[in-house]
Amino acid sequence: MSEAQATPRVITLRGRKVVGGKAAVEALVSTQTISGWGGINEREGSVIELHHQLNGISFAGKVLVFPGAKGSSGWSAYWHMLRLNGTAPAAMIFTRMTTKIALGAVVSRVPTITDLDGDVFRLIATGDHVEVDADAGLVTITKR
Repeated sequence: MSEAQATPRVITLRGRKVVGGKAAVEALVSTQTISGWGGINEREGSVIELHHQLNGISFAGKVLVFPGAKGSSGWSAYWHMLRLNGTAPAAMIFTRMTTKIALGAVVSRVPTITDLDGDVFRLIATGDHVEVDADAGLVTITKR
């Protein structure tokens, strides 16, 4: 079978809902935590931390896959502004639960899931199509 005819590889993971909802879009993956206060541009939905691997890249409208939050309690205020500006991610998948990331997920009102039964940094790559069904606790990855 030629590569053009090959069936895409699909991976399904189970996890725990943080904020309910569904989204199915392209993934943007970072193995680094993200600072809310001073680390993102809430008007554009992009990372502005100088030495961050996603510096200058927009996560707006994507499934943001990352370890979680770093920084102060102001984190949630910036993520709330993302929602108000229409620049929030479509969904979030993170691996380290903290009060900052939980509150950020709640105020941004995007489907969010954590505690997945597989290594998301090994299984999901930037550009993969990812379906998040936080209500059911499911993440379906279609490899690009």
